[in-house]
Amino acid sequence: MDKSSALEYINQMFPTEASLTGVEPLMQKIQSEIRRVDASILAAVRQQSNSGTKAKEELAAATGAVQELMVKIKEIKTKAEQSETMVQEICRDIKKLDCAKKHITTTITALHRLTMLVSAVEQLQVMAAKRQYKEAAAQLEAVNQLCSHFEAYMDVPKITELRDKFRNIKKILKSHVFADFSSLGTGKETEEPNLLQQLSDACLVVDALEPSVREELVKNFCNKELTSYRQIFEGAELAKLDKTERRYAWIRRRLKTNEEIWKIFPQIWHVDYLLCIQFCKITRAQLVDILNNLKEKPEVGTLLLALQRTLEFEEELASKFGGGTEKSRSKESTNDDEEPEEDDEGTERKRIAEIRNKYQKKDASSDPGAKDKMEKEKQKDLAVPGAGFNFRGIISSCFEAHMTVYVELEEKTLMENLEKLIQEETWETEEGSQTNILSSSMQVFLIIRRSLKRCSALTQSQTLFNLFQVFQRILKAYANRLYNRLPKGGTGIVAAATGTDGQIKTSDKDERMICYIVNTAEYCHKTSGELAENVSNMIDPQFVDKVDMSEVQDEFSAVITKALITLVNGIETKFDAEMLAMTRVPWATLESVGDQSEYVNGISSILSASIPALGSLLSPTYFQFFLDKLAASLGPRFSQNIYKCKSISETGAQQMLLDTQAVKTILLEIPSLGKQTTATTSYSKFVSREMSKAEALLKVILSPVDSVANTYRALLPEGTLSDFQRVLELKGLKKADQQTILEDFNKHATTAANIRHPSVAPSVALPPVPTPASSSAPATASALAASISSAPSAPAAAFASALTTPLSAYSREDVLTRAAALGRGAATTGFKRFLALTEAAKDKKDGPFRKLFNS
Repeated sequence: MDKSSALEYINQMFPTEASLTGVEPLMQKIQSEIRRVDASILAAVRQQSNSGTKAKEELAAATGAVQELMVKIKEIKTKAEQSETMVQEICRDIKKLDCAKKHITTTITALHRLTMLVSAVEQLQVMAAKRQYKEAAAQLEAVNQLCSHFEAYMDVPKITELRDKFRNIKKILKSHVFADFSSLGTGKETEEPNLLQQLSDACLVVDALEPSVREELVKNFCNKELTSYRQIFEGAELAKLDKTERRYAWIRRRLKTNEEIWKIFPQIWHVDYLLCIQFCKITRAQLVDILNNLKEKPEVGTLLLALQRTLEFEEELASKFGGGTEKSRSKESTNDDEEPEEDDEGTERKRIAEIRNKYQKKDASSDPGAKDKMEKEKQKDLAVPGAGFNFRGIISSCFEAHMTVYVELEEKTLMENLEKLIQEETWETEEGSQTNILSSSMQVFLIIRRSLKRCSALTQSQTLFNLFQVFQRILKAYANRLYNRLPKGGTGIVAAATGTDGQIKTSDKDERMICYIVNTAEYCHKTSGELAENVSNMIDPQFVDKVDMSEVQDEFSAVITKALITLVNGIETKFDAEMLAMTRVPWATLESVGDQSEYVNGISSILSASIPALGSLLSPTYFQFFLDKLAASLGPRFSQNIYKCKSISETGAQQMLLDTQAVKTILLEIPSLGKQTTATTSYSKFVSREMSKAEALLKVILSPVDSVANTYRALLPEGTLSDFQRVLELKGLKKADQQTILEDFNKHATTAANIRHPSVAPSVALPPVPTPASSSAPATASALAASISSAPSAPAAAFASALTTPLSAYSREDVLTRAAALGRGAATTGFKRFLALTEAAKDKKDGPFRKLFNS
């Protein structure tokens, strides 16, 4: 403890003068504790000193014990070396005797085997000369095993002589066997009853020879059997596509007729299997030549019939031979071993196997790898030449490049069915239907699935992918039919001039039809994706990544979007009469504020008549999209329609504000009318935001004249100078009164830089139309647009000025667009003049307007 801590401790122990009486007892206690601690320290020191002495004694004792142990180990090592020397001296003579015995035994064994080999070769030579195939086969196995023991003595002349002699005997046997087999199928088997048995025995010899002999024999036999097939079906009469079925009938008869004769071949040879493989390869080559040499496209019926029969034949072979898999072959061979036939051939094979196993067991005792060699030899017997061969597609794949005619026929049939379905479509759903989709859509996918089923039964390769592309075109065509069925707006120059080109008139039946089209397009969007997934599951792997319906789905998505926008435009067109009635109300002379106006009741009636049906037919997602578009259209239109009124008094503005609230309430009640309230909150916010602009405009009109500019900037910060001028006109201010207010507004706007717009005079002057040039047609068209849009109060003058510019400077679309704008804002006189000019243009052979009508 530092001094400050000790001082604090003392003050804590003796806070008062009276407590000092306890100093002596405390001092005695502390001294007693010190003495006790000293005693403890002293005892610990003594104990440590004693422990150190004891440890030194134990270490010395351990060191002595280790030295004694080392001495004993050294003595044991010396005695072991002496014992080893003694044993080597004792066994020296025994080792020499053991080596001598081993060499003598090896020599005796070799001489014995050499005697057996010489005898076996001589016997085999006699058997080969007499064509005793059964005995020769067994003798071949024995000689082969004996020869394997003399691999290390190839430099001995006698061994070389015996091996050469054995090689020549095998060549003789091979030539005899091939000569005898050449008579098979010539009719000698009926004249010589023992020929089949002799050939069966010859198969034993072939098995005892090299594997290449068996392969060569089977190959020659198959070529001989198929020689007549080549000759028959290469002729002009049968080398036709419609004769394909007769090819397969020929091989079936051949297999059935020779079934008994071919039993001479061992089952592990699988002669029928290899014969069918060779037949398939020849047939494919001939069919390829036939298809390539056709002068015209093959008839679809003939082509499909040939392909169908080919597929059936391939499936038959795959079923018969287990798909050519090695597993099935081994299973057949195993069954043969488990149930051997008790005849002479089986007995002979068993005897040959016993001879082979006898020598293999002897080798296994001395050669560690002999056991593995035995297993390999056994598997070699069970192996099938060409194992793993797949019959499916071996012939039918050659039709793939010529299936274009089939795909074209399918496309033609599908398109005809589509047109028929469109013509028969009533564009109404069946009564009581739960899906609300057009029946033609389900029929379209039904015929597509039938086509897919037909094609997948024939091929899963390029043809199926080509047909999938046909499905894409069919579905796009159906989407186009749905798109074209949607109601369209007015067309022609008159419709463009009057501003009715974008208006779409729809009846209640049209609205239901549009809803059916939306639901149908959604069904097609979903089902086309499922169709692509089904095709991906059945088509070959190399085409899976190419199977994609995204473009088709985009087409149907476009139909859905267009249909919903058309539905909104149709509803919006119904409001034209009510919007016109709103502008004809004498807002400047209203004396009092009453109930909501008649045009508001008309809007309510229109929505009440249409919305319930739409809500019941459309899904919540699309109904919400429709509501958003309707609110986005009706809200701004209502605000702009206020500007079209002539003059609005304070009482009229209050009445119009009441009507605005009523329209807002009507719009907010639309989800409940449609019985869909999934997104009421977001929709309500959207409607409130759009209608608040109309309320703000009316509040500006209600504001006093001296503060109207400030109110306009506060409530409509994005408003333009032309809109503000129109507000002043709605308030009934004269041109002279507007001048000062407009100058102050324009000055404030320029200073604050909130609204970037050049100051204009109260009466807007028509800007001059620039002189057109051949290379500046777009600029002239823009000037025309500016002329018309900047002078709404003088459309006739704008049009007259624009006519001074040659029409060739404008594109047809520009003229139609400007004419539409003129028609929507023109006075009666200007519009009549425009119609008179267009009528006069029709009678002229030349001129700019005549060119417009001709374009």
